[in-house]
Amino acid sequence: MATSTGSIRFSNALLDLGPLAQLRAGRLGRRISQLFVGLVLYGVSLAMMVRSALGLAPWDVLHSGLTGWVPLTIGQVIVVLSFVVLVLWIPLREKPGIGTISNAIVVGLAADAALALLDRPDSLVLRGGLLIAGVVLNGVATALYIGAQLGRGPRDGLMTGLARRTGWSLRLVRTGLEVVVVLLGLALGGVLGVGTVLYALAIGPLVQPLLPLLDRRPAPGTSPGSAPAVLVARD
Repeated sequence: MATSTGSIRFSNALLDLGPLAQLRAGRLGRRISQLFVGLVLYGVSLAMMVRSALGLAPWDVLHSGLTGWVPLTIGQVIVVLSFVVLVLWIPLREKPGIGTISNAIVVGLAADAALALLDRPDSLVLRGGLLIAGVVLNGVATALYIGAQLGRGPRDGLMTGLARRTGWSLRLVRTGLEVVVVLLGLALGGVLGVGTVLYALAIGPLVQPLLPLLDRRPAPGTSPGSAPAVLVARD
C-alpha cells in the first residue's frame, strides 16, 4: 500500500531476508527512511488515481468496492484487508518483515490523508493529468519501497507464497489473483476504467529503470543470511 500495489515481476529484485536479517543487513537508517517515503508516496498516488475517477489498479478496484459495503474509508479498507491477507500467509509459511507490517498500515493512512487534501478536478483533461501523475508517482514509490530491501507487502507475499506452494509461475498466480480481485471489486461496485489499463501497461516500464537507482542492497561485508529471490512489487 501499502501499498502493494499491479504486480511487477523482477528477477532478483528483492532479497528474501527474514526480519532479523533485514535489521542486520546494513544501511538500516537509510533503508527505513526510503521505505517510509515510498509507502507514503504510494498512498498519495492511490489518492490521485481515486480523485481522477478514471479507474484504479486491480487491488484498489476491490478496495473501492468494499467501501460501499462497510463503514470504512478506502484507506481503512486497505489496512484491514492487508491484515486479512496476512492471515492467509500462515498456511503458506510466509514470514512478515518490517516492510510487510509498515506496508499494511502506512499506505492506507497516507491514502486517506491525501484524499482529505485533494479534490476531484472538474475538467476531464485535469482528471487525465491527475491520473497520469498518479501512475508515474506510483512507479517511483514502488521502486523506493522495493529498493529499501525490507520485505514484501501483504499482497506480494500472498502471490509469492501461492507460487511456491503450487509450483505455478508468478505470472500465472499474479494474473489469477488480479482477475479475481477485479471481478470481486466490480461485483461490489469498485472503480474500473482506463486508469486500470494504463496502470497495468505502464507500471512495469516505469519501475524497471528506477529500481537499479534505488536498490539498497546490504553493505559489502554484511551477511544477510539468504540468497536473492524473485519478487514482485505491491498490489
